[in-house]
Formats: sequence, structure tokens, C-alpha cells
Amino acid sequence: MQTTAIKKEQKTGYFGDFGGQFVPPHLAEKLNNLYKVFLEYKDDPTFKEEFKSLLQTYVGRPSPLYKAENLSKELGSTVYLKREDLNHTGSHKINNTIGQILLAKRMGATEIIAETGAGQHGVATATAAALMGIKCKVFIGKVDSERQKMNVERMEVLGAEVITTITGNATLKDAVDMALGYYVENPNVYYLLGSAVGPHPYPTIVRYFQSVIGEEMKKQILEIEGKLPDAIVACIGGGSNAIGAFSHFIDEKNVELYAAEGAGESMELGKTAATLTLGKPGVFQGAFSLCLVDENDKPLPSASIAAGLDYPGIGPEHANLKEMKRVAYYPITDEEAVESYRLLSKKEGIIPAIESAHAVALTTKLFKNKNALVVINLSGRGDKDVSRL
Repeated sequence: MQTTAIKKEQKTGYFGDFGGQFVPPHLAEKLNNLYKVFLEYKDDPTFKEEFKSLLQTYVGRPSPLYKAENLSKELGSTVYLKREDLNHTGSHKINNTIGQILLAKRMGATEIIAETGAGQHGVATATAAALMGIKCKVFIGKVDSERQKMNVERMEVLGAEVITTITGNATLKDAVDMALGYYVENPNVYYLLGSAVGPHPYPTIVRYFQSVIGEEMKKQILEIEGKLPDAIVACIGGGSNAIGAFSHFIDEKNVELYAAEGAGESMELGKTAATLTLGKPGVFQGAFSLCLVDENDKPLPSASIAAGLDYPGIGPEHANLKEMKRVAYYPITDEEAVESYRLLSKKEGIIPAIESAHAVALTTKLFKNKNALVVINLSGRGDKDVSRL
């Protein structure tokens, strides 16, 4: 973990002072080639049409923007839910995996690897790999494999090889470490990274494929309400669903942006995943961003009831958005998240992922009796959490 200021050698791959590419030279070459391919195809009409078609006919987009009448009455604000939980595989993760699998296909990939925490990215990657007929390995921490047993079984049914790790805290950070290690040793595989973290170009690529959330959200709220919302709220672990939701609103200065991170049991280091609240700048898993560290600047284990938020780092764009004061990031405790998980389930008949419940909890804290127009990005469904909450 390097905490000294790092001078940017080039603007590419940075969000303000955050981002970059801190990897071995042979991996940097591989990543730079990926970026070149991404730039080539992101504006290619044939690629864009294939991506759009799969989002519509396979994923089920556009996902609905649903007015939560009962929750709105409870809160005293008008609340809409962007229903990413209704996507094929049950979360926003499929948007990015479909996009990246199309890149991998054009690069001639014969093996896909991925990391997962809550299991949703693992399921989405296994799904996309099955669709394209490409071999797939998914890395997951042992703790997460046990608390997300259903998603592990889904990955295996889809034909993926699931590899667990017992190193460190045996959660998402350790799955990323293991996947990066495999990638370094096997540079011919395609690493389909699931969040807006890691070395350039992954934060840029993931943002691009997840921006469909914000694009649809903006169009839908204008059609329904005739105006932009007062605020958008999302949960945040590494940052993919949040950056997707915020992407088309960052320049809309009258729209407030909020993200709920996992506070865990308390705001004590080692018992929380509140990176944007307690993290320090440094190099972590290939990029310069914020990370939870000890007094010696060594990365600390994180803790959250939500496996998808249980991560001690954060995507570099979010670190920059915090520094710019464009997005406000708040910690939500496990207890608060569980309470909102039950609230949404009972009020609307919608069982959210425990990750998404953090965003619901933050909305109830910030917008009680405010008569505001708020959109929550409901990033995933909660089937995976029912047996343990």
C-alpha cells in the first residue's frame, strides 16, 4: 500500500488524481491492448447493435422505473425504484458481463475468469460465458461461498468452475487478489472484472457498460414526472451500480447524488466496509484510490453483512467524485440495512438484495417527510439473502 502522492504520467485512466495502472509490465501490455480493443468497438455500429439487442432480448431491458406508492406514503417523499433486480440473473451485473463478453469474443478469448462476492457477478459471468460457449472460472472467498451458497450452485449449473480461497478474510478482496494472480500467471485469459475498480481500463469499461442504467433512468423519470429527480440513491461496494446510475446525472447539478456503503457492525476499522468515510489514498489492487488501512498503511479486512459491499477499496471515479463533493457517501449499518430489507419486502412485495437494502435505508434516513422526488437504484433481488436474514 503506497500512500505517498503519485504524479500522473498521463491523463488516460485517471479520474482527477485517482486511477492509473499499477501492474507488472506484461500485464500492462495486456490491459493496454484491452483498452485499444474497447475504444475500437465501443463506437462500432455492429458491436453496439449486438450489445443493444442482447440487452433487450436476453437481459430484458429496459428495466422498469417503478413508483413505490406504499413506501412513498411511509416516507413522505415520492420514491421510484429502478428495477435492476428484474434483469436476467437478478441484478445489474449482467449489463457489464454481456458487454465485456462481446469484447472477449472479438479478442478470441478461450477462457473467462471473474471474481465475485455476493455471487451475482459470478452468476452473470457464468451466464454470459455459457451463452458464448467460452470456458469460465469464478473466484470467490470461502466466507462468501458459504453465505451465498445458492449463487455458487447457480454458477456450477451454468458450467462454471468455482474456485474458493481461504486467504485473508476469505471475502471479495481475496477473490479479486486470487483472480488478479491467476491473470498475471495466465495472461492469455480474459479477466471479466465485475466492478468499477482495479487498474485502467476496467473502471472506464465497467462504467461504459453500466451507464445504460442512468441513461434509461433519465429518460423514464422525464417521461413519467416531466422533470428530473431531486436525488438518486444507490448502494456502493466497488461502485459499478452506483456509477451506472449516476453516469447521466453527474453534470445535472440540481440532482443530488447519494451512495450508501456498508458500515458493518460499527464504524470501527476491521468491523466496517466504509471505505469512502474512513479510507486513505494509496495503491490497491492495481489502481490509486481509497482503501481501509491500519496504522502501518496495510490494507485491512472489511466487514459487512452484504457480501457485495464487503470490500476495503473503492473505484477511482468514486474517490474523485467524493473529493469533488459531487456525490455524498454515507455509511449504513448491518442493522439499518436489515430493517430496510424487511420494510421494502413488506411494503412493496419486493425483496431486495441486502446490498440494495442499504440504499433503501439511506433514503429513509435522508428523505423522511421531505416531499422530495427520489430514485433508488435497486441493484439486485434478495433471493440469495432470504435464508440468512
